[in-house]
Order: sequence, then C-alpha cells, then structure tokens
Amino acid sequence: GYGERCGNADLCAVIPNLKLKLGVDCVSDEDLRKLRDVSYFVSEVANMPPDDHRPFVGRSAFAHKGGVHVSAVLRHPRTYEHIEPERVGNERRFVVSELSGGSNIVAKAREIGLELDKASPVVREVLREVKELESQGYQFEGAEGSFELLLRRRAGQYRKLFDILHMRVIVEKRGEEVVAEATLKLKVGEKVEHTVAEGDGPVHALDNALRKALERHFPELSDIRLTDFKVRVVDSPSGTAAKVRVLLESRDKDGTAWTTIGVSTNIIEASWQALCEGIEYGLLRRREWK
Repeated sequence: GYGERCGNADLCAVIPNLKLKLGVDCVSDEDLRKLRDVSYFVSEVANMPPDDHRPFVGRSAFAHKGGVHVSAVLRHPRTYEHIEPERVGNERRFVVSELSGGSNIVAKAREIGLELDKASPVVREVLREVKELESQGYQFEGAEGSFELLLRRRAGQYRKLFDILHMRVIVEKRGEEVVAEATLKLKVGEKVEHTVAEGDGPVHALDNALRKALERHFPELSDIRLTDFKVRVVDSPSGTAAKVRVLLESRDKDGTAWTTIGVSTNIIEASWQALCEGIEYGLLRRREWK
C-alpha cells in the first residue's frame, strides 16, 4: 500500500479478500499463511514501522480488550473474528487495560505459556495493580512488554538481571553543539559496572551507557535495538510539571517487537523506566522464556 502520494492498492488486504471472501483462488493456502511475514518484510525494506492497524496482517487486526468480549472470544472466536487469524499468518491477541476482567489476564497468561485460574490470587493481584498503575497514567494496552514483566513477577516467573546503583545525566552546550552524557553504576550478579557514555540526547546517552555496562555479561544485547520512541503528556493542564508517558519499542534480530512504558513528571526518569524494561524483557525472552 505504500506510495509517494495516496499510496497504492494494499495487496495484503486485496489478496485475502479475493481468496477468503470472494472465493477467487489467487494464491495457495500455504502462501496465504505467509502474508503477515511478507507484510513485515516489505515494511523493513521500506524502512517504515509495520502498521498495527492494517487489515488482516496488523497486530491489532485480531486484538481483543473488554472482559465480556474476551470471554466470548475464548468460547466462540467467530463471534468477534471474521476469519481465523492463522489463515493469514496472524495471531489472536488479548489486550490488558483498566477495562479488563479476569478473562483477559487468564487469556494473556495463556499466550505466554502460563496457566492461571480466573479465581487465583495472582489474577486478582494483577488486576488490582493494573488498575492502580493506570490511575497514575500507565496504559498497558500499548505496552505488552511491561505487562508481561508485571504478570511474570506476580506469577513467580521473573528473575532480575541487574540492579541500578546510580544514574546521572548531564546535558551540556559546547558552542553550537549540544551533548548529553550519562554515567551509570549498576550491579550484575556480584559484579559492579561503572560506565560513562555520550549520545545525541539524554535517552540515547543512557541507552549507550546501559549497553556498555551490560554487553560483556549479555552479548545477545547487540541483537536488540530501539526502533520507536513516543512521549505523551498525561495531564496537560499541569504544563511543564505534567506527568509524561514514554512508550519505547524494541525489536530483536528475528523481527519480534515489544513495547515498554515509563511514567513520571521527569521525562528522563520515564524514559529510563521504559528503557530498562525494554532491555530486560528482550534479554529474559531470549534466555529464560523460550
């Protein structure tokens, strides 16, 4: 669908409509199951982030949120889905928010390989924590990496990889150039790492310093890259003292993406929260959650 003006016909929508809705045998069933992978490959070639809201192949095409909604999907998927997601290489996704009920938590846990009962203390505790955090400005429907970390912590499926002992960021103007410098002191196991790194901005400097400290312990960190960074004001009437919500998207070398969140009145602190969780999620996913 990319094009220099209004775009071109999106074959990732045209093909499944022809095949599944109109009965035109334009591709084989096997090739149709590769559609999402093809879509992601084209996005990579175009150097554009994949559109989560694209029909058939987007991450949100088969996403479900409300508690009653999710409960119905678990019983009879066709009540809310026009096709089976797997037919186009996609997958069903359950989103967690303040509207969630126990069904959402159970379904999300099942997605990541955890079997929980709707009446279990873990589900109740996760629901309570989600509602409390969302009242502070967090939104987990767009930060599934952070939610999975939260869920695994409560379910006893989490191991902390590093502890931050000290963090400092300095932004300095040198003539016409503005340089950010981050100093980090952290602990990995029994080893203390003390690093300094510069960057084009505070978040870039923190990312560089964190990687510098961790890569000798976790070489696979070089395969994880930050691909998107978004900042939203949570309570705009407060002006410059307002809380900000930072959403940070990371991606592994296999194309898997995850988003983490940070919220604070200090934009550097919010960014730091999201950055640490993003790296931690990527490392735990590769080392312990396979």
